[in-house]
Amino acid sequence: MSDSPPGVAELLGVLAYAELTAFLRLAEDATRHAPTLTDRAALGDLAATEYSHFRLLRDRIASLGLDPEEAMAPFAGPLDDWHAQTAPGDWLEALVKAYVGTGIALDFYREAAAHVDAETRELVEEVLVDEGRSQFAVDRVGAAIQEDPRQAGRLALWARRLVGEALSQGQHVVAARPELASLLVEAAGEDITRMFGRLTEAHGKRMAALGLTPGP
Repeated sequence: MSDSPPGVAELLGVLAYAELTAFLRLAEDATRHAPTLTDRAALGDLAATEYSHFRLLRDRIASLGLDPEEAMAPFAGPLDDWHAQTAPGDWLEALVKAYVGTGIALDFYREAAAHVDAETRELVEEVLVDEGRSQFAVDRVGAAIQEDPRQAGRLALWARRLVGEALSQGQHVVAARPELASLLVEAAGEDITRMFGRLTEAHGKRMAALGLTPGP
């Protein structure tokens, strides 16, 4: 760990747990909400990718001489709370969550990885590759809105709720983990409030890609 700045273990821990829970939630959503076997298989493929990313992160944590479970444990509560508060009620809500909710979380991790050691940064960038999630969600949500424009309003409200909850949990994590906060401050080169502003701006672009209005 001597070549790694403070906060690397926390970054890897939160990202590993995020990937593990993403795998579990996507697999659950595929079973519970996918309207066709093709959709179930497609979401299942995304879930499998998340699990492969979790394994990469787990192995990296272990290579640093740390216990992966101990590294992930501090972040289980906030991430579990976010998923509990944003459980999708149907297929379209599940897709919007996979695209918008997960997207803003990945932006958060990418910000934090800007000033870690080269090996960790390369791993984080590999884990944060989109892997087709965006186009999968955009195509299906766009088609649903074209078929029934009334869907746009409720999905825009749902996406706003997802991001509000994500930013709230992210702020709690940063406040509770000072070493992770130091990575974010260094990456931002400014106060963390502005960094969260950039995350919100990126969210607006994702909403536009879905054909939804971001809202205030």
